[in-house]
Amino acid sequence: MNSDGQYEQQVVWTVVATDIGPLLLAATGDGLVNVVFHATDAVRDTALGRLRSRLGREPVEAPDSPLLAEAIRQVKAYFAGERHAFELPLDWSLISGFNRQVLRELAAGVPYGSVVGYGDLAGRVGQPGAAQAVGVAMGSNPLPVVVPCHRVVESDGGIGGFGGGLETKRRLLALEGVLPEPLF
Repeated sequence: MNSDGQYEQQVVWTVVATDIGPLLLAATGDGLVNVVFHATDAVRDTALGRLRSRLGREPVEAPDSPLLAEAIRQVKAYFAGERHAFELPLDWSLISGFNRQVLRELAAGVPYGSVVGYGDLAGRVGQPGAAQAVGVAMGSNPLPVVVPCHRVVESDGGIGGFGGGLETKRRLLALEGVLPEPLF
């Protein structure tokens, strides 16, 4: 905390247990900056190294930080089926340009329980024909789940790719009622 009582120079993180495995949540004074799937020790250490490199600050484990409190609460409520939209300040500093534009449109324009095609999302940001570039933007999403890249699917009905793994994408879409729950 600086002399003004602000946390903006700090990067804090914690790991939250969810139905899809442990999620690393990291935040700055500007908001939630990173969500990382499958946050085992090795994945966590790699993610924290990336954050250190990209943000120029040492991430500090702080599960009780006020910078993380609301994100933790909302993530838990989402997985409990009690929250359908995240209302969190987001720090977009890990992404820029077209990718940021696409992810902002996704966050604002594709609600819980719905999906959008890669090409349709490209059209929404004024770049029809940029479906592959939208796929790249989804793969570089630093805020999955909160910025719902799992809601982007192929136009032919295929599930598409997913950085957290296809089983994770299926489980998120099932949670939202888009797909049936797996039988086993």
